[in-house]
Amino acid sequence: EHLSNNCKMLPTPYVKCDYEKVYEPSEDSFLLLDALEKDRVELREKFMDQLSLVCEIGCGSGIVTTFMMQNDIPSHNALYLPTDINPWALETVVDTAKRNECSKKYLNPVQSDLTSALRPNVVDLLVFNPPYVPAEDVPEIPESKESIDQWLDLALLGGHDGMIVTQRLLDGLHKVLAPSGVAYILFCARNKPEKVVEMMKRNGWQASLVEHRKAGWEVLSVYKFYKGKSGVTNT
Repeated sequence: EHLSNNCKMLPTPYVKCDYEKVYEPSEDSFLLLDALEKDRVELREKFMDQLSLVCEIGCGSGIVTTFMMQNDIPSHNALYLPTDINPWALETVVDTAKRNECSKKYLNPVQSDLTSALRPNVVDLLVFNPPYVPAEDVPEIPESKESIDQWLDLALLGGHDGMIVTQRLLDGLHKVLAPSGVAYILFCARNKPEKVVEMMKRNGWQASLVEHRKAGWEVLSVYKFYKGKSGVTNT
């Protein structure tokens, strides 16, 4: 069972895959589940009457996308287009959805660098657990599907301050989200999320902390970003 601050506990999806090829669900994955569960009612109220497009960037094992599918987040009318640059992840998210009996949901994984394969301004709910570990450089995209270790490095290493990939997304977030869209993004303390929030607010975004947790030696947090009054307000 998945533990949260809510009275009702939602089950964690069952995942069985090769963790030498895709990122293994960990504390950061579960923190994202908690954040989505916390805002579940408000997200449903916001999107219940519309066909909504959901995009998890870097879907990895598929645990987060499957959790959203299982629990109609943001609504029962949602379409799920998870993306990942790792070809192994695209196969895994489909397998995880099937193992958790979500085959009746609309699911179409897309191999993509962030959201580059999607049309502009179509994403209603965006979820991103980025490669946030500080490193000298962001790894190059492997030339071969069989370069397993290199695909895993892409899921972990985020360059300077662990923010290179995340900053790319944030810089283009206005081109990704629909006018009433909302993005849930995970940070570690070394990403300096408070400064990120200040920067986003200067650029016209609303931002608020949804969940945070100490995980071993790291402090993780999930923030949501949205324009105007379009976001979910319960924090």
